[in-house]
Amino acid sequence: MAKQLDYHTIHQIFTRFRAAQAEPEGELFHTNAFTLLVAVALSAQATDAGVNKATRPLFATVDTPQKMLDLGLEGLTEAIKTIGLFRQKARNVIRLSEILVAEYGGEVPSSRAALQSLPGVGRKTANVVLNMWWKIPAQAVDTHIFRLGNRTGICPGRDVETVERAIEDHIPAEFQQHAHHWMILHGRYICIARKPRCADCLIRDLCPFEEKTA
Repeated sequence: MAKQLDYHTIHQIFTRFRAAQAEPEGELFHTNAFTLLVAVALSAQATDAGVNKATRPLFATVDTPQKMLDLGLEGLTEAIKTIGLFRQKARNVIRLSEILVAEYGGEVPSSRAALQSLPGVGRKTANVVLNMWWKIPAQAVDTHIFRLGNRTGICPGRDVETVERAIEDHIPAEFQQHAHHWMILHGRYICIARKPRCADCLIRDLCPFEEKTA
């Protein structure tokens, strides 16, 4: 675990991220708050590309909680069978759709607590929805951010909650809205788990990671 970077270094890092991609976007396909919620819930232990392959045709006709209930468990299970843990995920999506219809008028709630009360929706999923749909600077820590934060010292921590707090505490306010997207993309494509692509890294000179690749 790297030592927490200082304010000025973190500011330089995110200035470079912003210059390279001013408006980073999540890679999960969605059309509204409900499809975003479902897509993120389905992405647990699965790749965004794999989820998108299943959800693009699904969301073309099923884009509300009621339409999901009309499709039913059997239909949803068949639609997402290429995604890991698809049976449990299908049950969760049907149940959360029931709750959204019964308790929220078919709308997706906009508080973290309400989102986390839904089946299959944890803090990371809730934070993604809050950030991407309602533009709240919530930080969704996944494996890419956890790895990047600890390698670079941007947001070190022994668990995801500590890393999330480090993002909120140390990254300047002007970068908070897009912080987790910049880090996810950097971790997914450059600071990868094995043999990180240090030669292609735009923050190489600011990173204290000692085992840099050529």
